[in-house]
Amino acid sequence: MNALACASTDNRIQWSNILWDKCQDVVRKLQIRIVKAQQAGKYGRVKALQWLLTHSFSAKLLAVKKVTSNKGKHTPGIDQIIWEKENEKLEGAKSLSRRGYKAEPLRRVFIPKKNSTKKRPLGIPTIKDRAMQALYLMALDPIAETICDNNVYGFRKARSTADAIEQAFTVLSTKSSSKWILEGDIKGCFDNISHEWLINNIPIDKQILMQWLKAGIIFNDEFFDTKAGTPQGGIISPCLAVLTLNGLEKELKSIFRKKTINGVSIRPKVNIVTYADDFIVTGYTETQLREEVMPVIASFMKERGLELSAEKTLITHIDKGFDFLGKNVRKYKGKLLIKPSKSNIKAFLQNIYKEIDKYSSVEQEKLIEILNSKIQGWANYHRHKVSKKAYSYVDYQIFKHIWRWACRRHHNKSKEWIQNRYFHIIETRQWVFAVKTKKELICLKHASDTKILRHQKIRGDANPYDKEWENYFEEREGYRLFESMGGRKKLIKLWNKQRGKCPFCSERITKETGWRLHTEESTNNKTIVHPECHNKFHGFIKKPVELAVT
Repeated sequence: MNALACASTDNRIQWSNILWDKCQDVVRKLQIRIVKAQQAGKYGRVKALQWLLTHSFSAKLLAVKKVTSNKGKHTPGIDQIIWEKENEKLEGAKSLSRRGYKAEPLRRVFIPKKNSTKKRPLGIPTIKDRAMQALYLMALDPIAETICDNNVYGFRKARSTADAIEQAFTVLSTKSSSKWILEGDIKGCFDNISHEWLINNIPIDKQILMQWLKAGIIFNDEFFDTKAGTPQGGIISPCLAVLTLNGLEKELKSIFRKKTINGVSIRPKVNIVTYADDFIVTGYTETQLREEVMPVIASFMKERGLELSAEKTLITHIDKGFDFLGKNVRKYKGKLLIKPSKSNIKAFLQNIYKEIDKYSSVEQEKLIEILNSKIQGWANYHRHKVSKKAYSYVDYQIFKHIWRWACRRHHNKSKEWIQNRYFHIIETRQWVFAVKTKKELICLKHASDTKILRHQKIRGDANPYDKEWENYFEEREGYRLFESMGGRKKLIKLWNKQRGKCPFCSERITKETGWRLHTEESTNNKTIVHPECHNKFHGFIKKPVELAVT
């Protein structure tokens, strides 16, 4: 029996036997056709292909798979329903139909803001609404990638903060680069986008979009209307936000283009780099940014129901420097250096201290496991720029806090005893926080061990849904995974040998999916697999984690 379902009425289908690579091929072909039609300006054809995709059972299966395998899979909406069992997932896919669909209100939860004591509101849709959003996102995202400005990097496939930072370096690093920067921040971006603008301008089924926008919110058993905005927490919300801000770069370039005055060529040097609702705009004078550029941006935002934050929107000279996406960008005697920002380092260390204090009585091995993932993740984020001094500072501060942690556990023991109990000499390095197990010596990672690798910025016009860019993205996918593997050539050779696919599920292994090194016990052969596949193989299942509601 063919495990790929062609019709939702086939009762012989089993979730565990679905050929996911075949489902992806079906969806991928439709997305390629959507891009081709969009590029040709055949918008009626685009709508027809979107309809085909959103009614494809392969797409419905993939939509359900996405919402039942991501971080929020254990977080229910107001109906308190989640799809965990295989038959529930299959029935969920069959229930995704436009006819008779009505979106349920969102469940309001609050999560802490990054680097802040304040909390961010999230709207949690029901699992069915999330699956519907994932389904329609497959039909919308190819259009977004085709029409989006080149230097928009947030919430876009195959783009990252590293690309945005590299573009900032490109437009600010030379002697002739702009000296002034407008640091833009949109006030409550997700909460204030005009519903009318979205309905009139987003190329998606208007009836379905209206359902999501007008679903309302339930908080403390009380219903609230949603008169504006697209709630944070919805799968499709980031794409809607990207499309809302799309066109700003084109508008700035059309107004501030190269001019010739009295035979002299003048470049306004107005460049924009955008990541989500944060952006920077360069200019050659403060007056140009304040009196010419800001009114253009304000007018663009107003049409969409948005406005700039007066407190967070600043104009700064490059010699003074500014913070952007956790980095500090500044010129020192004409040389541009990009380092981890002080606020980012402080927030990271506070998080590490919190973890160490939280696990005051845990086994040393467990604490090392918890800290290693955080240290390596932070170090990898900053590995592309000038970070060695920051790495050394962070390592020293973590060592001091761990020493205090060890002393508190054994306040009646001597310092020599504590040192021998928790710290080891490994090669030329002393005072390594490590523990010996039956199999190996487990050591705390040092941020300073992370290699500095120059990031290769994505091409501005690259489109992951366009067949012409297929080879480019395959090569780039391998490079980005190579980065996440710490520049280890043996691992990337192994990935290439597997053609980038997990041997367990036959799906691609990327930086986003993560990876694990798996060793076959019988042959001792090594393969790279998905973390989820690795956990399933070894029978490891994480306990459900529910978002805290306040």
